Amino acid sequence: MSSIELDPKLLERLEEAERRFAELDEQLADPSVLQDPSRLRDLGQERSHLETVVREGRTLRSLVEEHAGASELAAEADDPEMRALAEEEIRGLAERIPPLQETVRELLIPRDPMDDRPAVVEVRAGTGGDEAGLFARDLMRMYQRYAERMGWSTELLSISEGIPGSVKEAVFVVRGAGAYGKLRLESGVHRVQRVPETESQGRIHTSAASVAVLPEAEEVDLQIDPNDLRIDVFRSSGPGGQSVNTTDSAVRITHEPSGLVVSCQDEKSQHKNKAKAMKVLRSRLLDRMIAEKNAERAAARKSQVGSGDRSAKIRTYNYPQSRVTDHRINYSSHALARVIDGEIDEFVRALRLAEEAERMEGDSA
Repeated sequence: MSSIELDPKLLERLEEAERRFAELDEQLADPSVLQDPSRLRDLGQERSHLETVVREGRTLRSLVEEHAGASELAAEADDPEMRALAEEEIRGLAERIPPLQETVRELLIPRDPMDDRPAVVEVRAGTGGDEAGLFARDLMRMYQRYAERMGWSTELLSISEGIPGSVKEAVFVVRGAGAYGKLRLESGVHRVQRVPETESQGRIHTSAASVAVLPEAEEVDLQIDPNDLRIDVFRSSGPGGQSVNTTDSAVRITHEPSGLVVSCQDEKSQHKNKAKAMKVLRSRLLDRMIAEKNAERAAARKSQVGSGDRSAKIRTYNYPQSRVTDHRINYSSHALARVIDGEIDEFVRALRLAEEAERMEGDSA
């Protein structure tokens, strides 16, 4: 039986990771580093990530060596029972190696400083009337369920509802390790094909909703001049209790240089609404800065995965065929019910690996 060989580039990057891991151990033992809390924290975080890379990489190489040894034994064994045992071990290892190799590839993706930021997720109903609003609610729930599965937390910042069970616009924060890094490629137009509950003829309708994923911005990321802001207060229009609807607690903030407008009316307190609106505004401004930098870097090559073009159709949820297709990487799953219930990790991983493969191809061009 043929042996399994690892990609030389993968092995080279694993060796680089091990060298850097050893360097970090030396640096973390340096008294000058121990006296610098900020540097100690940064190096400690890098070491923690590389420790996982090194451990999984060593396991992968060990399994490949075991596979080679079992293959050699199966080829040379005269005893049928010994050969059968070796072949059984080969089959087991052949099942374990490919998924572990994909895990190692994902772990080796360079970490962006923003990856561990909380993600501000904005979901808006698009074309399709009430059905688009129902789909927007489904997407909102899908990301909330995904967050639960990942052990993350979510905080609703604002929501504008349509007919019962539908959402015109929702903004919420997802907090947890790697939240923005995993969710950022969800930005774009999501399309659904299904028979609406209100459709009496049984005809399939196509509707859409847009998703924008922004890194939560901190005050140190960018300075906002208070003179650039126009702040209006008004009476909340939606449900929410007597005090919400009878006081001027809703807040609208306009950032005049950029033209960005953010409204929040979900809290009874004007102060809390203003704080939430400022959080969204700051994240949108930071996202705009990142998009401009990415556009500069991508000018030399056409990016299919990481362009962040939110006007582009990125994924279709086809209910009659129980199929979900991501058009950027031509990846499909026929487990629509599970995906819409938050099991989107297969798409998250496939997109990150495709983006990294594209990046490496661009770097070597």
